[in-house]
Amino acid sequence: MSGLLLAVVAGFALAPAAAWVARLRWSGWLIALLPAVLTIYFASLIPRVVAGERVSERLSWMPSLGLEASFAVDGLGLLFALLICGIGTLVFIYGGGYLAGDRQLGRFYAALLVFMASMLGIVVADNLLLLYVFWAGTSFSSYILIGYYHERQAARGSAQQALLVTVAGELAMLGGFVLLGFVAGTFEISALLGRGDAIRTDPLYLPILALILVGALTKSAQFPFHFWLPNAMAAPAPVSAYLHSATMVKAGVFLMARLLPVLGGTEAWTITLVGAGAVTLLLGSLLALRGSEVKRVLAYSTVAALGMITMLLGIGSTEAVTAAIVFLVGHALYKGTLFLFAGIADHEAGATETAALAGLWRRMPLASAAAVLAALSMAGLLPFFGFIGKELVFESLFHVGGVLGVALLALAVLANALLVVVAVRVGVRPLMRGPEQARHEAPPSLLAGPLLLAGLGVTTGLVPGLLATPLVSAAVAGTTQLPTNIELVLWHGINVILAFSGITLALGAAIYWWRASARRWTGWLELGSRLGPEQGYGSAVDLVQRGALGLTRRLQTGYLRHYVLVTLAAPVTLVAMALVRAGGIELGAGQPELRPTEVGLGVLILVAAFVAVRSRSRLGAVAALGVAGYGVAIVFLTFGAPDLAMTQVLIETLTVIVFVLVLYHLPRIGSLVQGGGIRDAVVSLAFGGLMTLLVMATLTPGTRDTISSFFLEQSLPAAHGRNVVNVILVDFRALDTLGEIAVLALAGLGVLVLLRIHIEHRAARR
Repeated sequence: MSGLLLAVVAGFALAPAAAWVARLRWSGWLIALLPAVLTIYFASLIPRVVAGERVSERLSWMPSLGLEASFAVDGLGLLFALLICGIGTLVFIYGGGYLAGDRQLGRFYAALLVFMASMLGIVVADNLLLLYVFWAGTSFSSYILIGYYHERQAARGSAQQALLVTVAGELAMLGGFVLLGFVAGTFEISALLGRGDAIRTDPLYLPILALILVGALTKSAQFPFHFWLPNAMAAPAPVSAYLHSATMVKAGVFLMARLLPVLGGTEAWTITLVGAGAVTLLLGSLLALRGSEVKRVLAYSTVAALGMITMLLGIGSTEAVTAAIVFLVGHALYKGTLFLFAGIADHEAGATETAALAGLWRRMPLASAAAVLAALSMAGLLPFFGFIGKELVFESLFHVGGVLGVALLALAVLANALLVVVAVRVGVRPLMRGPEQARHEAPPSLLAGPLLLAGLGVTTGLVPGLLATPLVSAAVAGTTQLPTNIELVLWHGINVILAFSGITLALGAAIYWWRASARRWTGWLELGSRLGPEQGYGSAVDLVQRGALGLTRRLQTGYLRHYVLVTLAAPVTLVAMALVRAGGIELGAGQPELRPTEVGLGVLILVAAFVAVRSRSRLGAVAALGVAGYGVAIVFLTFGAPDLAMTQVLIETLTVIVFVLVLYHLPRIGSLVQGGGIRDAVVSLAFGGLMTLLVMATLTPGTRDTISSFFLEQSLPAAHGRNVVNVILVDFRALDTLGEIAVLALAGLGVLVLLRIHIEHRAARR
């Protein structure tokens, strides 16, 4: 198995063993070995990618449809892969300590492994449809992780909200992918990157852009879909640190960056992304100012940061893309640290409000030190990597020029000033005076992540050329598809950009000093929360539920005969409409002659069916149905289908036995048969007549050999099976069979749940 494919599959392969690993001592450290090895593997690709090579691998996926499981790593994908695996290593270690002793730890590991593997699949996939498969994997696994504390109503509601919002977006995105592949003639991303001009001039460009951006904006929590991210803070701290600062919410940003050469550079692209990003940046920073719960404050600041990155990608220049990439890396480092620190404060001291963080440094000096370093990087102070990112943001917006450039620069200064306030409230607050709430310092498993990430924030700031510069240069080149050589330096001298940084810090200090007044001035946001997108989401969900309830009441009458009536009437109506539009059925000549035995069997079945319908005795009706069923089995046997005949005999025997066993527990037939006899007869005869016509049409010469000969010819070479019936079920009709298996599995799970509830109720009564 190739390297990239193995890296993606490894997480899925290890997930089933997570429950076993969770029972071992130091389970977090053990399971973190996988992302650590993957980090080393992707780090080994740095020289090749920095040199301009695109590492790619292909595997036959659906050759009949011309689809391949193609994977590729360029600078952009490599940067994200390192973030996913590197931070994932620390989160697994942290999660093992944070949730030590939790009975659901194995489920946590399994879901997090699936999520990590899905994220890796997104950033290394070189096929749009394959990317979508992994994208859906992140939605499913994040739903489980956000709802980890499933006994809490808030956690279940937040998980459902995140799932519905992001899945709605990804379904729209899938439509955009299909249209994009249709227009470009390929689903391969590497091929799409060179066809941007043709795609942007196509009449379907605007629908493609709109559909894909809906998926990207929902995933990255951009306005008006921003509300799901703060609510997802119902998840445990390691989940918040991983999904909502470094990985999942960055998936939308990654997609925008990946498709920038394909869809970017147009007025529609710029207006949409700059507008959505600017509104999200302002709204997220203001909501972060008003929040009091630590994780929600950090979540709103994450929303603001994602808005900043989206806005820069909307501008789309090389300078703006560079600023977006650097800001993204810096954000992952300091925000991951702060989320992990928030978990430590809650775990060790029960501090969930920003005011309760004061005084933690006395008993938790190492954790507090990591928080302070991350906060200073978030505030954009020297010599942290966050300072470099903020400077590049100001510089790129300064060079936009015009009224737009001035407005965006002013917005960036204000938003960064508000983020300075957030940094002080969350990261510097532990140094302030307060009660000694913590009992002791956090254990090594909880400290490893924040200390290392905070240290990287300092190291990459002091020596950006060591690792950040080559990776950022390669990522920018992978995004813009242009040769790029970027030199990141910490100090650019005293200039106008540095003046903007000074204004930001001064404004942030002033807002923090008068934060009570600032909170009052932003009171209008409360009205927005009551009338805004989140309320619209709630109203939409309520409307769907009420509609489903009303529809269920009309359709679920409790009478099986009504369900059968609809089941038969629907295909009769639809097929009849299709036949009318097609001009009817041509039966032609050459219908096979009927032998006396076949006529006799037909008459027997018809008589049995008539007796079953007219019988006023339940036992007589059951017996007549059995005769009809066994007659059909004999027909199968006569025409050389012994397997079908055996199945029919087993079903009929079981049905008769079950009916007889419950016969005396059922109401009298007369109490159920009340009217509708003519209607039922009409529908039954129409369905039977339609099936007869269709069977006769298939027996018309010239039509019956086409599909049968195909199955006979392709059964062995294509599916490697000699039993044609089995091959049809398992290979040629694989999705249909899979659907049937899924229905049976769901039915079995439903029965299991009902049995468990019944057993628990009986135990409770005792």
